[in-house]
Amino acid sequence: MSILTILFLLLISTAAEAQRRSSNITLGSSITPTSNSSWLSPSGVFAFGFFPQHVNGYAVGIFLPDKTVVWTANRDTSPTIPNDTISLVLSPEGQLILRRRQGQDVDVINPSTAIASASMLDNGNFVLYDSNTRIIWQSFNHPTDTLLPGQRLLHKEQLFSSASETDHGIGIFRLKMQDDGNLVQYPFNVPDAAPYAYYATGTNGAGSNVSLNLDSDGLLYLLNGSLPLKNICDGGFPTQGYVNLMKLDVGGIFRIYSFSVGDLNLTRRWSSTYDLCHPKGFCGVNSFCILIDNVPECQCLPGFVSAHSGNNTAGCSRTFSMQGCPIVDGGLNYEMKTIENTEWEDNSYESLKMMISEKECSKACLDDCSCKAAFFKDGECTKQRLPLRFGRGSLRNSNMALVRVSTAIVPDMGGDSDHERIIKKEWRSHYLIAGIVLMFIGVLALSISLIITHKKRKDYKKISKDDGANFAEGISLQVFTFEHLFEATNGFKDELGRGASGTVFKGVLHNGQKMVAVKRLEKEFAQGEIEFQTELKTIGKMYHRNLVRLLGYCFDGDNKLLVFEYMSNGSLADILFNQEIHPNWEERMHIARDISRGVLYLHQECEMQIIHCDIKPQNILMGENWCAKISDFGLAKLLKQDQTNTYTEIRGTKGYVAPEWYQKQAITVKADVYSFGVMLLEIICCRKCVDYSRSEDEAILEEWVYDCYATGKIRSLVGDETVEGKKVERMVKIGIWCVQYDPSLRPTMKKVLLMLEGTVEIPIPPNPTSFLSSI
Repeated sequence: MSILTILFLLLISTAAEAQRRSSNITLGSSITPTSNSSWLSPSGVFAFGFFPQHVNGYAVGIFLPDKTVVWTANRDTSPTIPNDTISLVLSPEGQLILRRRQGQDVDVINPSTAIASASMLDNGNFVLYDSNTRIIWQSFNHPTDTLLPGQRLLHKEQLFSSASETDHGIGIFRLKMQDDGNLVQYPFNVPDAAPYAYYATGTNGAGSNVSLNLDSDGLLYLLNGSLPLKNICDGGFPTQGYVNLMKLDVGGIFRIYSFSVGDLNLTRRWSSTYDLCHPKGFCGVNSFCILIDNVPECQCLPGFVSAHSGNNTAGCSRTFSMQGCPIVDGGLNYEMKTIENTEWEDNSYESLKMMISEKECSKACLDDCSCKAAFFKDGECTKQRLPLRFGRGSLRNSNMALVRVSTAIVPDMGGDSDHERIIKKEWRSHYLIAGIVLMFIGVLALSISLIITHKKRKDYKKISKDDGANFAEGISLQVFTFEHLFEATNGFKDELGRGASGTVFKGVLHNGQKMVAVKRLEKEFAQGEIEFQTELKTIGKMYHRNLVRLLGYCFDGDNKLLVFEYMSNGSLADILFNQEIHPNWEERMHIARDISRGVLYLHQECEMQIIHCDIKPQNILMGENWCAKISDFGLAKLLKQDQTNTYTEIRGTKGYVAPEWYQKQAITVKADVYSFGVMLLEIICCRKCVDYSRSEDEAILEEWVYDCYATGKIRSLVGDETVEGKKVERMVKIGIWCVQYDPSLRPTMKKVLLMLEGTVEIPIPPNPTSFLSSI
């Protein structure tokens, strides 16, 4: 062997050993959120452990000394760790878990093989080893929002922005290395299609062997296999005493940063764009982004106000109610307001290409009851429905957005004759007197109102134990009086919907600044005080991006009310069963994964295991960016920590209720799996589970789906929709497994989520009713 060969092998060995340098983390090692909070790499540049999340919370991940986070655990569920977590432990059984004072341990990383040891390497890679010192998991293979030198983004892999600077959960932007070799940026919850992209390298056609790479000097480039394809950033930034990294920022722009190890300073070196309004979806629906002193701000359309102050992604909602078209009783009419030089998603339902004028375009929209807005450019008028998405100002774009708003009709007082002038003078005199009287009444009413409000505040602070003020100690729920919620809901007049356990009303709190949904539980479902306390304590501690958040409650005798966050986009049923607006295949599959994550949280990650008992599209509410959230815990059954099943009366909605309810068997979390399976089949087919308007063979959805699956007619389930047959078959197989009559055959929700994400194989399911023939 030559000397050069020996030297080369020695160099490789030395480099490998240097990369492996770490404080070896052995079984039984642990850290806590408040002291000894991380495992450091040998140089101390990188740490794995607890870092601040939200105001007083923590999350687990990898970070630099200035707490710049480069990797976050459990982003798909909830990165914020439970409040009762006492330590992060590499357990003697080979699991990396969050240990809690009460409840189940929470997996942080769960490889298929038992962990024997772990290392935080100097290159920022956190590595897990088996008993033979083989790598079984490494953070470099699971990037979140950051690439470090030596790390690669392979085909089909994505980076997701963080939700905010203090919340490292999944945000609203993604950067994807596509199968076709194109590196593309999209908003979070849209299909991989050109109309939704706002950045692309233009390397489509290069194939599925393309990867995104980052060198130590900040050179960011694409490789096709081992061959250079395209430089994105030429790099050349200092390396001595610096760590260069690429991060997809909260605002949807990916950048190169240099971290100075000496003074712990993070410097921005390069950006994919310098237009902060460029990312699509920076502002929510019915709003658009403009730069003011190079700071992006979201402005609402005319006739709209921000739905949630301080939250750009919440979008804007109307300040008036569309009660008719074109003229409304009571003297209301409509007009078109113009916004110039803006870009929007074009989701038009009609295009007029007659070289018409802006005025004619406005009239065409006003004369069409379905038209809520129109875009006018170069003589073309396109009619739009709401909501408008992806709005941003652009001086290079001459597009005009015309928006329908309401306006009051002012009575015409006539001409200028003497008689008419006398009438006008009399009118002015009447108006003056009326104005003085109204002013006096207003001052009097204001005084009375202030006195009543002051008294109510005093009463509110003095709510007794009987009223439920101290009823749910230890949770951050607001206690309301019945009178408070009666006023907030305008006397329970604006009904949002009805469920099996009660009626939901729209409400306004905090001086009209916060919209809420108030659920008034029916008396037959309003259980006793002790059980109501238990449910509040449990539900109040739940926090997951796919669960509707409980904000407060009222317990006043027979009046039991729950106050939830308001979801402006309605329920899944509203969009799923409407053939004109139902989401496309990719959007529906994303919704299904959202729901499965929420159910998984209830089943395995709560302090107490919860069986929801009423999973159905009407109880899935749609947040911003089509984020699905589970609601209505009025029928939920809580299980104690050592309890796996329960016996109780039938709960739920016909068509979604698992067979074991009717057979008076023990109820487990598998009952929710059945309901989820029925709903998944509805999501696939965009139809209700029971529809007697169809033929006898198609009336019961799960029977029709299995028949189509068994006879090879899968395509008929999605009609004319363009979807790969393999994708439909995969989802159908998951649904059939979930609706098995034998609960033991149904998968757990964790297995369901893995199947939905495509990480595990799906065996051929049996006929769901085959269990019955064996009885």
